[in-house]
Parts: sequence; structure tokens; C-alpha cells
Amino acid sequence: MAALDKGSIVAVVGSGAMGSGIAQVAASAGHQVLLFDTRTEAADKAITEIGKTYAKLVEKGRMDATAADEARARLKRIASLQETAGAALVVEAIVENLDAKRALFTELEGIVGEDCILATNTSSISVTAIAAPLRHPERLVGMHFFNPVPLMALVEVISGIATSKEVADTVYATAEAWGKNPVHAKSTPGFIVNRVARPYYAEALRLLLEQAAEPATIDAVLRDCGGFRMGPFELMDLIGHDVNFSVTNSVYNAYFGDPRFTPSILQQELVNAGFLGRKTGRGFYRYGEGVEKPAPQTESLQPRPESVALIGSESGQLDPLAARIAAAGFDMAREETLDATPGFLCGGAAVYLTDGRTATERAAEAWHDDTVVYDLLLDAAGATRIALARADQCSMDAYNAVVGMFQAAGFAVTRLDDVPGMAVMRTVAMLANEAADAVNQGVCSALAVDIAMRKGVNYPRGPLAWADSVGLEHIVAVLANLATSYGEDRYRVSPLLRRKIAANPHGATFHA
Repeated sequence: MAALDKGSIVAVVGSGAMGSGIAQVAASAGHQVLLFDTRTEAADKAITEIGKTYAKLVEKGRMDATAADEARARLKRIASLQETAGAALVVEAIVENLDAKRALFTELEGIVGEDCILATNTSSISVTAIAAPLRHPERLVGMHFFNPVPLMALVEVISGIATSKEVADTVYATAEAWGKNPVHAKSTPGFIVNRVARPYYAEALRLLLEQAAEPATIDAVLRDCGGFRMGPFELMDLIGHDVNFSVTNSVYNAYFGDPRFTPSILQQELVNAGFLGRKTGRGFYRYGEGVEKPAPQTESLQPRPESVALIGSESGQLDPLAARIAAAGFDMAREETLDATPGFLCGGAAVYLTDGRTATERAAEAWHDDTVVYDLLLDAAGATRIALARADQCSMDAYNAVVGMFQAAGFAVTRLDDVPGMAVMRTVAMLANEAADAVNQGVCSALAVDIAMRKGVNYPRGPLAWADSVGLEHIVAVLANLATSYGEDRYRVSPLLRRKIAANPHGATFHA
């Protein structure tokens, strides 16, 4: 299906941050854009600000001056919805309220031509529900942009039950022509991003509740070990806890209380206190002039151990980290142990990648008191930090030898309390699990969910691609062990993950 012709008119209803951003992108792509707002002065201001943005882009060499002038000339404020009559596409970006959106589209249906596509920028309301009162619900589609619209590449193209395939395909092609990365999605609670992203916040909040570490430490681990651009606590502070908590509650209620989306009492308390994050000067962190952000916990420098050996079966998964440790001058001989799990032996301590069990459980089950587990690394060769957890039985001498080994290899070492699955691993496993369920339930494709999470929320890797890298068997083991530890349906394994492994036990992937 072809994109809308550049000669066609695009109307945008609502001139807030989202509406003005959509108008800017559409005008830059060559369309005449009609901008409507019930507040005339707001629409005028939006067009003025867009013009200033174009001027800044020209000044920075990111836009040709002639192109900027032409794009600005294509923007027009209209005084009434009646002036949208000639539009080929109307994009709604008004208040997030079902009744308001229904009323708007019902009015628009009596104004625009039969071939005009109606699109809603809703981030959370059912597209099916919005379209229900229309005479022709098949022409209404979700076109969910992300803020700031000109900079964020993702557009979720959301089909309600009645949305025609031709309409969804046209909007997809149009978004692509506008320089965006569109993905198709089915109208389900949270669509792709707001659903799949819930574990990023939920697992961090549970780690804090269980006193695994302070917010600054957990944030540092997710950033420095996991490669996420922002840690979950600083991100929640930026979003606003009222907004983030509301979205979590919305998804939780929409899925009829599925424990996978259970809101956190910690975040409820912040909302109750009015500590909403940056906008109020206090959330998990304090903000304001002269306020210093807390430093993450980092272990003190320990002596370099005399030797490090490889243990267990050979595993390619261990290779990048083993190579980095070997480069620090350790000979990395292989030693035989009863446990075939790949790992390291250092100062008498067995060191393993977390599999969702606590180090204490692993030590008890292996009859090896000196057991240490480490958290998942996005890039073992380039990571600046590594997180460790020590079994309760493990001696401090053995643990310090492991700390010294990783410090010798150039890592800052952070210690987490011995919680199941640590921080990065359990977060990635839950993100992958939710992504797999979205695919299994026909919300989107595996490729779409990875594009959505990279382009919509800047994840360093799509959750299913990350699961492929870690190994689906390991992801399932982590989830199963978390479920055993907590006894909660929250950690149930997606049927699609189990099916993938059953079809190819030693090489299952989502992306061949």
C-alpha cells in the first residue's frame, strides 16, 4: 500500500506537544498541514514555535533554508473543524479521554470526505472503543507517536477490531515516508511499548522493596551493566510518578488484575506524598540547586588474586568475559568440578552468571559454600561495571578474591544483596517474556516488538534479540527459578518461549 501523496492535506487536531510535533513532521515531509485547536492562541503559538525550530535546524546545518521556509509556509492554523473537509488524513492529539475522542471523531465523520483516514494518537485508550460510535469505524486507526515527535522514530500503527487493513497499511507507509520507523500492532492494553516496558519499572521497584540496593545503585547497574540509557528510578522521576503509576494501573486493570502488571506500593506511597519526581523536586531522588545525586555502591579495591580458572562445560556465552579476564594477565586454566555449569574458580569461590536462583540457594544445592553470582552484561568487553551477589555461606576472603579478579579486569564492582535473578538478568528475562507473550497473542511480530522497544524507549537491544543472545533456555531457566522463589504467577513463562525451545532445544531463536 502506498503512502499518502505529498500533495494531500493532513489535518492535526490539538496543538500541544504531541500535536505540534506531528504537524512539524508532516509539514517537513511535504504536506499542507492544517492545525486546529479550540484555543486559537495555542495553535498560533504552536506554529510560531515550529517556525523557530525550523530556524534552529537551519542554523545547525540540519535543514536547508529553502526547505525550512517551504515547510513553514505549509503550516496553517484553521478556525473550525469544518475547514478539515478536504483532508486526506486527520490526526487527533487531544486530551486522553474516551468520550472526548469519540465526540471529536463523530463530528469529523460528518465533515471529511469518505476516503479520509481518521487517526488517533492515543497512548492507552482502545482504538476499537474510540471507533465504536462511528458509521465507518473501519477508517479509524491508531497512529501513536512518541514524545518528542520530531526526534523519536517510532510510530505504533494500531488496528482496532474494525480497522481495515488498507487503512492501517496506508498509515504505515505514510509514517515511513515521514522518516519514521512504524510497526503494526493490535489494539490491546498498552499496545506494544507501554505493555512490554512495564517490567523495567516493576522489577526495579521490587528490588528496592526487597532491599537489594538503593535506587542510585540499581540505576547504575542497569545503565553500566545493562546498557540502558537511563536507570528505572531516574526514568520514573523524569516521567512523573503520577503518570507512570497511572499507566501501570491502567494496564493492570485492563488485563483484569494479571499479577504480571501489579503496581508497586512504593510508587503508590510516592504519589500519596506528592513526590512525583523532577516536576515536584523530589521522587526517588531530590532535585534542585546544589543537590548532589547519590553515588552508587562500589566495592573498595581488593588485592589481585593469584589465579583464575575456568570451570564447567565450555560455553561461547562465557567467552567475551573470559577473554577480558585473561587479558588482565590470568592464565585461565581449566579445572574439573562436579558442577558442569560454565563459570570461574577464583580464591576458592565458584563464580557463575545468575540463573534466577540466589547465590545462597546455589551454594546449598552444590555443597559449595563459597559461591558468587554475577549479573548479565550487555557488552562484557566494554562494560564499566559488574554486579555481584554473595551466598550467605560464602567467606569474605573468597568473595574479596572475586572482587579483586573483576577489578583487575577493569570493572567497578557493585554488590547487590542476594536476591533472585539480580537486576539486569531478571529485568531482561521479564522484558523478553512479555515481548514473547505479545507475539504469542498476535499483538505484533517479533521484529516489530524489538523495533518498538529500541526506537520507542531507546532500549540498547530489542528484548527478543537479547533473549536470543543470552539463550532462550537460560531465559526460561531464570523465569522458572524466579517463579519457584516467589511462588507467583507473575513469573510464569510465555508458552511461545517453551514452544521455541521444544522445536529446537539447543538453538532456539526469535531472529534466525
